[in-house]
Amino acid sequence: MRTVDLSPLYRSVVGFDRLAGLLEAATAEAATGYPPYNIERTEENAYRIEIAVAGFRPEELNVEVKENLLTVQGRKAANDETRRYLHRGLAERNFERRFQLADYVVVTDANLADGLLSISLKRELPEALKPRRIEIGTGSSPLIEGEKAA
Repeated sequence: MRTVDLSPLYRSVVGFDRLAGLLEAATAEAATGYPPYNIERTEENAYRIEIAVAGFRPEELNVEVKENLLTVQGRKAANDETRRYLHRGLAERNFERRFQLADYVVVTDANLADGLLSISLKRELPEALKPRRIEIGTGSSPLIEGEKAA
């Protein structure tokens, strides 16, 4: 198992604590690898995360977003049945997978089908951050597209 020591980074930079924390979390997440997942860009500002959760029912899965952190948890209910396996290859173990979301990315939908949990995301920029076209005037004050002339 590889670990990266980021303590020199903490000593030499000021104000980048969040960035260092993200790097540290990313290296820790990469070590587990369970459950496998895909991240797909479906449109210019839309994404989909697909997580392989074979054997989990919807009530055993939890999808939560808090402060730009998407957390997906799977908690398998205790199996009371006495089963005798000759081979057990399906990993039905508990998991927690975290994804750091960029600013203004929101979860729009989550669906479970054919053993895949699909989470749809979309970047929704506020109007104040969208580009605006400014008309060039001739001697009077400039007009901003969408505003009325005085």
